[in-house]
Amino acid sequence: MRNSWFANAVAIGRVVIGTIFLWAGLEKFIGGGGAWTAKGFLAYGTNGTLGWPFVTGEIAEGTVFNPTHDLWVSLAANDGAMSLINFFVQFGQIAIGAALILGLATRFAAAMGTLMMLFFFVAAWDFAYGIVNQHLTYAVVTFGLAIVGAGNFNGLDARIAKQLPDWARDYVASGAPAKAGGRA
Repeated sequence: MRNSWFANAVAIGRVVIGTIFLWAGLEKFIGGGGAWTAKGFLAYGTNGTLGWPFVTGEIAEGTVFNPTHDLWVSLAANDGAMSLINFFVQFGQIAIGAALILGLATRFAAAMGTLMMLFFFVAAWDFAYGIVNQHLTYAVVTFGLAIVGAGNFNGLDARIAKQLPDWARDYVASGAPAKAGGRA
């Protein structure tokens, strides 16, 4: 098969990224013993950093580079918002990871992974080593998985595509299997 290497590469990439999300969510949910919270990060880890050529020399302690810092600090101070954020981060990472591993509802899961990673990217505002960090990288990769319809490559989306209404197949699952990888 001419494109089998591509299909396998997409499937492996989808499973690897899914495993990263699943692990991160389970680590918070199980490893935290129910005590994990994003409050500390939002309150104290969102000052951000800038690197050369924007900042050189000594940086005063407590300098805030992140223009969205006040938003994250205000969320950390809101107990209702923190309950939702803590739930959505843990549940979101577990659900995104499981969906990507299975190749089920792949476009939706990948889009939510992209959105989550973009939120993390903006909240962390970490440019000490350039513009690219792990959050931006994961956002780009999950976006790519959504675009190519990664669940059509050895995933459950391909198996259930015919049972889904067109809108669900195209926007939630992975699109029409025959179109996957540009083979239509």
